[in-house]
Amino acid sequence: MSGTGIALETVNVEVAEGVATVELNRPETLNAWNVQFGADLLAALAHVASEDAVRAVLITGAGRGFSSGADLRDVSGGDETPEGRPDVYKTLTERYHPIMHAIRDVPKPVVAAVNGPAVGIGCSLALCSDLIVAAESAYFLLAFVNIGLVPDGGSSLFLPTRIGMTRATELSMLGERLPAAKALEWGLINRVVPDEQLRAEAHELAARLAAGPTSSYAGTKRQLNNWLYSRMEEQLELEATIQQEMAGSSDFVEGAMAFIEKRPARFSGA
Repeated sequence: MSGTGIALETVNVEVAEGVATVELNRPETLNAWNVQFGADLLAALAHVASEDAVRAVLITGAGRGFSSGADLRDVSGGDETPEGRPDVYKTLTERYHPIMHAIRDVPKPVVAAVNGPAVGIGCSLALCSDLIVAAESAYFLLAFVNIGLVPDGGSSLFLPTRIGMTRATELSMLGERLPAAKALEWGLINRVVPDEQLRAEAHELAARLAAGPTSSYAGTKRQLNNWLYSRMEEQLELEATIQQEMAGSSDFVEGAMAFIEKRPARFSGA
């Protein structure tokens, strides 16, 4: 880390040319989200927001992927409901929603550089950013339905605002991978570049923004947030409420076990 004054366990922060690169750093899990990761990412975003030297933010993943989504072995950090199910409502509202608000509210442009998979809450993180640059091998996947859950982290808001109802429904209900090239064609993301050029091109874009009229970018974000995301808090609350209902279902238990055991899930609809 250079010139940041912050040391974190699962997120790296480096500042150069006015750009704060926030690197998700649990490569052994494809940067899956657990309690520590959520705390570190929020701390990193709060720090770069407060640093005057930072004029743009670049979020990317260490290793082979951007983020594989929630770590199913630590989906609620040990917090449980009185019924003994994972308290995903608490996880979402107390740990993850503040991250999404931090990205939308920071008066600086945020670029996501997506390498490899952006899955589940990891996909939501990318979609929350202002601009998305993806490697040719990257893909986007709302995997929630595959384990009996529903989209969260704001993806039920960010998807339709980017690509409309028809395609948002397809990605949410079918749970299929969307390759980077098709994501660009659909208008989900802004640019696709060769894998080996991702870091350099994404940093070049962020550096261009960092050298630009920061107040103008901040004003643009306020305008877009007001028009597209004025009900963001309401939608995040709805996501968390419905997700908690799903976490209490038999389908979620089966879906999670099937994922961990690497077998097809046998859903009952209960």
